[in-house]
Amino acid sequence: MTESQKLGLLFLAPAAIIVITFFLVPVVLTGVFAFTNMSTATGITSGTYMVTPSVLRELKAEGVDEATIDALSTVSYTVNDATLASARAAGVAEATVNEIADRYAGQTFDGRRAFERALKKLRTAPRSTRLLKSVAAQFESNILNRPFDTPDELSLALEEIGVSAAPDDFERLVDASYTGWTFSADNFRRMFASSGTLRILINTLLFVFFTLILFNTGFALVLAITTHYLPSRQASLIRMIWFLPRITPPVLYVLLWKWLAWDTGFLSTILAPLGVESRNWMLDTPLNAWTFIILLSGFVGASFGMILFSSAIGAIPKSLFWASEVDGASRWLQVRRIILPLLRWPILFVTSYQTLSLLTTFELIFLATNGGPGTSTQTWSLAAYQTALWSYSGNYQYGLGAALALVLVIIGIILSLLYLRLFNFKSLVARPRIET
Repeated sequence: MTESQKLGLLFLAPAAIIVITFFLVPVVLTGVFAFTNMSTATGITSGTYMVTPSVLRELKAEGVDEATIDALSTVSYTVNDATLASARAAGVAEATVNEIADRYAGQTFDGRRAFERALKKLRTAPRSTRLLKSVAAQFESNILNRPFDTPDELSLALEEIGVSAAPDDFERLVDASYTGWTFSADNFRRMFASSGTLRILINTLLFVFFTLILFNTGFALVLAITTHYLPSRQASLIRMIWFLPRITPPVLYVLLWKWLAWDTGFLSTILAPLGVESRNWMLDTPLNAWTFIILLSGFVGASFGMILFSSAIGAIPKSLFWASEVDGASRWLQVRRIILPLLRWPILFVTSYQTLSLLTTFELIFLATNGGPGTSTQTWSLAAYQTALWSYSGNYQYGLGAALALVLVIIGIILSLLYLRLFNFKSLVARPRIET
């Protein structure tokens, strides 16, 4: 390796580090997390064993004995050395603790009310309801929502509360209650078993197809060709106007569309005198929601293609247009025989880039409809984001969200290869015949 080559590698090293750190590593981690059960309930390293109501529902669905599940979910109150020590540590009056020990030592009460009734019979019983409940809480005996470091600790806790589980049921309980992350293909099974997955896929394909064909490639090409035949000053003005949606902050841009569609917005205001009932036009029906989504996304995407196509048309030698005019070619023939054939490469790039962009975009949909009404405008990327990073309940399912994102990557690669084949990429990058 020559000195110049070594120097070149040295200069490329910072760029390579950035690409690996901010592109390759996240992609690899997404693929890894897609095969895990990572969520807000799991730890990054080792987890604990915690029985929760959701775990009990899962065990019931797996056929675990209902008596065992009922025993696990039952909250009892036990008076023993451990609970008495807990009461003293919590600041319960010593006289009250001693009287509880004298009268109820070794007894177990089924339910909070039964134990509180027993406490009220004490001579030193708490005088207020709040204190009574505070004392009773120190004698609560159950394993719900309590973390255990090992299966042995969980087994010991079951024995303390008198729960006897069959070996198979205990093994299922251990597997279901583990809060750490494990490797499995459950995310993909859940994804393809869900009835909503097909709907989300159809939503995504319709969104990408109509936005791409009508605006990001189709209307962008129309704008570029139209402005090509206009005087330069007028063409620049039109291009500048159509570029405004792209440079407008997304939040402000969507807010303007919402103001247009609100039940007290522009459309309802001008249609009210005509007898049209006021409504939220953006969220009134799924058809209206999709119309607004495609329009607001398309106006942003059309500006990108318009700039690239305009630049590509401007690079076409003027002599070709002059010669065609001498031969009597119309504007349509110029577009058909000169512009479109010479724009195959820009059209391939814009189509491929905008397809991948639309597959992964969700911020405009999130800001405008949040996938509504219902889930009628929820696309694949929005579903991945909401699953992994946004939830009303705060239960972020990182693994399932990563699996959704991984499928999206695979779809993008397949579509890219399809475009390369459709546009005959090899002929586009082939050496000109004059050089062969």
